[in-house]
Amino acid sequence: MTNIQRFGSNARLSEAVCVNGFVFLSGIVPEDTSGNITAQTTDVLKQIDYWLAQCGSDKSHILEATIFLPNLADYDGMNVAWDAWVDTQNTPARACVQASLAKPEWKVEIKISAVKKA
Repeated sequence: MTNIQRFGSNARLSEAVCVNGFVFLSGIVPEDTSGNITAQTTDVLKQIDYWLAQCGSDKSHILEATIFLPNLADYDGMNVAWDAWVDTQNTPARACVQASLAKPEWKVEIKISAVKKA
């Protein structure tokens, strides 16, 4: 039997799921939507740090990231926050795509897969 751990769960989703040393985060969106793309991305990255820590991981163990932007004009502003945050010695595989998000006030959503720390 595989031991699956779920964190931040409700009837619809779990914020994080861990299984066999892997960590899967849901698409993380900003809690504070009052700021620009850089502020919203910083908010999302802080949440990612939190959920990774809950799962026994950190940003140096991220395998891949998918970033969703409704407006590709925000790409450079998103990268300001990303570049200040990412572990430059352990950069993940990354994709950034244009996509409509569930709420118009969200400027970014980030989906992460990682491994637990040894």
